[in-house]
Amino acid sequence: MPDLRRYLRPQDLVWLLALAATGIFSPYRDPKVLWSLAALAVLQIFDSRMAPATSILIKLSLIWIMIYYGGQIESGLWVILLLPVISAATEFGLLGTAIFTLLACLHNASFLLLLEQAQSIPWDPEGRQFGLRLVILIVVGFLVNQLAEASRRETRRFQETAAKLETAEAEVRRSERLAALGQLTAGLAHELRNPLGTMKTSAELLARSVSKENQIAQEMSSYISTEVDRTNSLITRFLDFARPKHLRLEPGDISALLDRSIASLPGIEIYKNYAPGIPQIKFDAELLERVFTNLILNAAQASPPGGVVTVKTQLLDDKVEVCIIDRGSGIEAKNLESIFNPFFTTKPEGVGLGLAICSKIVDEHGGHITVESTAGEGSVFHVILPL
Repeated sequence: MPDLRRYLRPQDLVWLLALAATGIFSPYRDPKVLWSLAALAVLQIFDSRMAPATSILIKLSLIWIMIYYGGQIESGLWVILLLPVISAATEFGLLGTAIFTLLACLHNASFLLLLEQAQSIPWDPEGRQFGLRLVILIVVGFLVNQLAEASRRETRRFQETAAKLETAEAEVRRSERLAALGQLTAGLAHELRNPLGTMKTSAELLARSVSKENQIAQEMSSYISTEVDRTNSLITRFLDFARPKHLRLEPGDISALLDRSIASLPGIEIYKNYAPGIPQIKFDAELLERVFTNLILNAAQASPPGGVVTVKTQLLDDKVEVCIIDRGSGIEAKNLESIFNPFFTTKPEGVGLGLAICSKIVDEHGGHITVESTAGEGSVFHVILPL
């Protein structure tokens, strides 16, 4: 037996009680009236599982049967027309409410056509009562719609606030992780630099002290020196992430900056879609160029052979947005929240600091960077900078 609590809403219980009371106390005892009332009650229970427009039209049909066999134009059952009117007002906007309220009014007015030709339309006093019914249906539909719209606006506002809070919490958690990792990285890098310097010097001394005929010793010293240089380069990248940036902010043209980034990456097919009229903004040209170069290079590497990377700019109120768009492999949903974390990478030879450094640079400009991506379809990186 189905669990009615899955279908029965609090407002449905009120309507069921009202329909039950109508069946008990109604002076209209025609079986067709009672069966239509019962069908309306069942429909109300399963109303949420049906298309709203279909449900309302069925309700209007059942109510027409009730009124037809329950007194027609003089029937007191007209009040049940409030059910489809209120349903429409809560489900649709003002236009939908107006349409279904008009249908309800025409529904009740249709019984005027059933009057005998010889009988004049009873304008007084019955006619005034009929007009009052139409006014009540229209007023109730409008007022309920306004209340429902206010409720929907509040719901949307709460959802937007919740989404913003969730984003802010994620940013705080990421900032805390970045701060902790930055401190750890800075300390570790400092401690590693001294022994690496000693290793480098020792390898060079070894290469000079052994004879050239000793190829193994020469080769080993070369390996040591090369690996020390590679490790030093990696430590430099760690420190770039860990050290606070001292921005040199100067007014500049974001489009010209993007052009310089694109020019530094020959061999990549790039489509420029710059919005006209973007005013100059303050930024550190060296650091921000590094951000866009990194993002464009990543987009090109993710794109299939012959793929085009799109660089787009646009104004957003008091902000400038730069979008780097590719149609490449995309990013899996499980990785979207982690790609800006340090040491997270999906590349076999990656270190996982490129996007983390980009994010930090953009953050220190007072902006933020986000990504939209679908695996197999491509990615869009959004860099938002304040005017």
